[in-house]
Amino acid sequence: MNDMQQRMSELLAPLSPDVFEFEDQSHLHAGHAGNQGGGHYAVLIVSQMFDGMTRIARQRKVQELLADLFISKQIHALSIVARTPAEYFN
Repeated sequence: MNDMQQRMSELLAPLSPDVFEFEDQSHLHAGHAGNQGGGHYAVLIVSQMFDGMTRIARQRKVQELLADLFISKQIHALSIVARTPAEYFN
């Protein structure tokens, strides 16, 4: 587990995720115009806490928990897939 994956995992702990998958996609965006630093990442989070939440509300919750990483420019771009256990395991 790399440092960013570990940091995200810690910050997302309040969601009590059943599944947390992390992918660093920064190498795909090398030299990307407008990137002032920070990496490109993709995450999959499966949590019962998402039950009853809209897709947008789920993404906002994840972004809220990771806000410090966006503010400090450690994250430039983040792809989020947020599912409930029922959606993911069935």
